[in-house]
Amino acid sequence: MTRRLAAVLALAVVVAAGLAVHRLMPSSVASDVAGDALYAVAVYTGLVLLLPRARPLVLAAGAAAWCVAVELLQLTVLPIALAERMPVAALVLGSGFDARDLVVYVLAVASALGVDGVVTRVRARRAETG
Repeated sequence: MTRRLAAVLALAVVVAAGLAVHRLMPSSVASDVAGDALYAVAVYTGLVLLLPRARPLVLAAGAAAWCVAVELLQLTVLPIALAERMPVAALVLGSGFDARDLVVYVLAVASALGVDGVVTRVRARRAETG
C-alpha cells in the first residue's frame, strides 16, 4: 500500500471519528479535547496525503502551525462571521479561542508523527523481507 493510499484511508477514519464526536457526544471537555485532537491528526494526515514524500517533521511542523493559526484566528470575529454564512466553516475554523486547544493540537500532532514513524518503519521492514 502506498503512503498516499494509507493517508486517504486514515483520513477517512479520522474525519468519520471527528464527525461522530461532533454529532454524537454531548458537549463537554472530553468531547472538545477529542474533537481538537482528531482535527490536528486530520490536518497532519491531510498533509501526508498532499505531500507524501515530505519529511515527517516538516509535516508535523506544518500541521501544528496550521492548527495554532486557526486557533489564533478565533481571537477575531472572522470564524463566527464565516460560520453564519456557511455553517460547515465552524468545523474547520472553530468558533472560540481556548488556550487548552493549543496544547491538545501539539500533543495530537506529536502522536500522529509517532504513529507515522512506526508505520513507516513497519512498511520498510516488510519491504526488506518480502
